[in-house]
Amino acid sequence: MLGLATLARKVFGSQNDRKVKSVRPLVAKINALETQFQALSDEGLIEKTREFQKRVQEQGESLDAILPEAFANCREAARRALGLRAFDVQLMGGIFLHQGNIAEMRTGEGKTLVATFPAYLNALTGKGVHVVTVNDYLARRDAEWMSKVYGQLGLTTGVVVPFQGEAEKRAAYRCDITYATNNELGFDYLRDNMKASIDEMAQRGHHFAIVDEVDSILVDEARTPLIISGPAQDRSELYTAVDRLIPSLSDSDYKLDEKQRQVTFTDEGNDSIEKLLLEAGVLPEGQNLFAPESTTIVHHINQALRAHKLYAADQHYIVRDGEVVLIDEFTGRMMKGRRLSDGLHQAIEAKEGVKIQAENVTLASVTFQNYFRLYEKLGGMTGTAATEAEEFMQIYGLGVVEVPTNRTVQRKDEHDKVYRNTKEKFDGILKSIKEAHERHQPILVGTTSIEKSEMLSAFLTEAGIAHNVLNARQHEQEAQIVADAGKLGAVTIATNMAGRGTDIKLGGNVEFKVMEAIAANPEANPDEIRAQIEAAHKDEEEAVKQAGGLFVLGTERHESRRIDNQLRGRSGRQGDPGRSAFFLSLEDDLMRIFGSERLDKVLSSLGMKEGEAIIHPWVNKSLEKAQAKVEGRNFDIRKQLLKFDDVMNDQRKAIFSQRLEIMQAENVTEIADDMRHQVIDDLVDEFMPPKSYPDAWNLEGLRETARERLNLDLPVQDWAAEEGVDQAAMSERIIEASDKAMVEKTAAFGQATMENIEKQVLLQSIDGKWRDHLLRLEHLRSVIGFRSYAQRDPLNEYKTEAFQLFETLLESLRVQVTEQLGKIRPLTREEQEQMMAQMIAQGQIEAGDLPAQAPAEAAAAAPVVAAEGAALAGFDEADPSTWGAPARNDLCPCGSGEKFKHCHGRLA
Repeated sequence: MLGLATLARKVFGSQNDRKVKSVRPLVAKINALETQFQALSDEGLIEKTREFQKRVQEQGESLDAILPEAFANCREAARRALGLRAFDVQLMGGIFLHQGNIAEMRTGEGKTLVATFPAYLNALTGKGVHVVTVNDYLARRDAEWMSKVYGQLGLTTGVVVPFQGEAEKRAAYRCDITYATNNELGFDYLRDNMKASIDEMAQRGHHFAIVDEVDSILVDEARTPLIISGPAQDRSELYTAVDRLIPSLSDSDYKLDEKQRQVTFTDEGNDSIEKLLLEAGVLPEGQNLFAPESTTIVHHINQALRAHKLYAADQHYIVRDGEVVLIDEFTGRMMKGRRLSDGLHQAIEAKEGVKIQAENVTLASVTFQNYFRLYEKLGGMTGTAATEAEEFMQIYGLGVVEVPTNRTVQRKDEHDKVYRNTKEKFDGILKSIKEAHERHQPILVGTTSIEKSEMLSAFLTEAGIAHNVLNARQHEQEAQIVADAGKLGAVTIATNMAGRGTDIKLGGNVEFKVMEAIAANPEANPDEIRAQIEAAHKDEEEAVKQAGGLFVLGTERHESRRIDNQLRGRSGRQGDPGRSAFFLSLEDDLMRIFGSERLDKVLSSLGMKEGEAIIHPWVNKSLEKAQAKVEGRNFDIRKQLLKFDDVMNDQRKAIFSQRLEIMQAENVTEIADDMRHQVIDDLVDEFMPPKSYPDAWNLEGLRETARERLNLDLPVQDWAAEEGVDQAAMSERIIEASDKAMVEKTAAFGQATMENIEKQVLLQSIDGKWRDHLLRLEHLRSVIGFRSYAQRDPLNEYKTEAFQLFETLLESLRVQVTEQLGKIRPLTREEQEQMMAQMIAQGQIEAGDLPAQAPAEAAAAAPVVAAEGAALAGFDEADPSTWGAPARNDLCPCGSGEKFKHCHGRLA
């Protein structure tokens, strides 16, 4: 008897079926317009774009209303520019992306082209669209390829890559459609919020983003925040000293939990390491490991232990050119420039004996989760998202829609083969590869680490089977190796990065063959070369199909089913024949750590003979349950991380919006005045408590603090002695005196100069305070978990204390701005001449640069701002505290020859 849910699905279709059905009328409308748009000239397509822009931007017509016409225009432009006519399922994918969903489309269904439809439609608003890719190669390739379509439609295309010039980057973000990697977008957002003026900012808001490989970016990388940091104290000697001691520990000295990826010292281990530290002289004589002053050493030994026991070379990182480079565990790619925080990266550098780079302090940070939630609308594409549908909906509000394939999938997915041990598994893998290779069937072998890919490569070399290896060491040749993976008889070993962004086409990739042939023979006619290669390719493609298509062989299961599905999905594209199989052993990490007891019972009941594999649907189900457990645990970790980061995110948004408001404002005097008035109110409340009698007032304290914070010597005792003067009247008088002093200061400087000073003081104070606040939050976060021992919720405790720290930040910010503006004053004529003479003496300017008639007149144009009490006579180019406050466009007093704003005056 059918269950109610199964019966309902049979009668009404699944929720996904209903979503797909709902957009079919829209696809029919687009198809009905096809002949009308085919009749337009090339200029006619561009005129249509201008018409759509006018209807959206000026007449307020909704994007949904013009969707059929816009998609029809885009389809025709793609047909002319690329020779590709989008299938109906590609139009469906585009509609789902525009609606703010994730379109799950199988490999080879043309996701790159799909993105052009919603990108074009949403770019009509004039607010810009970001198309997000997983690496720089894809960003450049897709931007170059699809710019032909956008150009045919009269839109501009930009690409953002690392190490780009500021002007070039700003121009790319000003384009209608901008291609960029997730990392670069996140870092640019942080950099923009450290800039000193609106003109220097690169991004222009977050309107709509289409995220390619959305599961990789929004799920796999969500646990790692993007951090912009600056150098901190160098402690490389301590890292090296501690690292030498870890190999001396025995197995009983630490407890390793592979499930949670945690390692901790046992009580016995604490005694052992303390003894080793004392012997090595790292721990001072008479000081034990649990003394408060040993905190730094304890942190270092914990990180050194993690580096040795949890991080393995060629799996989690590789050493390249004397540098420890992290490897993305999900894609197998190197993550250049990414470093582990909290001293862990330095601990790994010490372990590997490479140069230890200085630790850093966080200047700004954001998680991908919170960065991508900035967008008004978000869409995503991937071949594998259904397994994480709950997470996408809970965190990003994104629905997942499985888009039907253009042609029915012909791939045969075999049940997993489970062996008793690794040796038997590899024997089975080699036997299977030989059998397929004898039929000339192309084989893609997926491994989970560089070490295993190289071990398998050695076995194949010994067996005399020619093959390519694709892992983080050969990532530069990735596209070429993947393009060749579908050739007759090709054998390709790949880590989890297999084929991302480049299709494995049966018979090989025609475009790559053409490029190779033209490069080898530049004099030949390109059209003739293409015709010859296409003719030969058809024969080879047919031969590969006869051999069974691409055979995907997985050497073990990954923690995440999506990664397995991505590997499997390389075969059987666009209705091609294909086959996939996974070979496992009871010694694999997943089976050993997460394999359920039930799996052991299943295997025992089925009986395992030496050298034979168990193949049964029950095994597949047990493995899926083990994977689902791991995925659920990882989701919980990401959810918990997000809850903590949301606390900081609210504060980040408040600070960044305040900075933006200051940069956009022509005059920030009102903001500075409000801060000063609040400081004065707080001062009066502190020294003349509300509802207190005059004999409880601390008038001398009020006078001294007012002098310190406002740079004013006020007769507060005399005012207090007057009849009727209470706290409110005292506040009023001090505010009036401070306002008068600022008006006089503004007159002395000139309105424009004073406004610029106020703006720079505000921005630099905000940046400094925010940097200190991030450090405090990091420290709070590292210890807040211990509150759970007192039966208190760490998250609630963190929220409460983080809020109190933020209040402190705002209060200290007001005080700092008020103090700095109070102490700034114009230089006297004598001081200007003295400073100019010192700068000539230091060689920062040549005496010949001054007008011959009057050094004093030239000095009048020199920096005109100094902090009160700055010891100009004691000017020292190595000591910024003796410089006063140079104007941003003047030469930096340090003698670098650069403008102050590009040198010591640069925002952190």
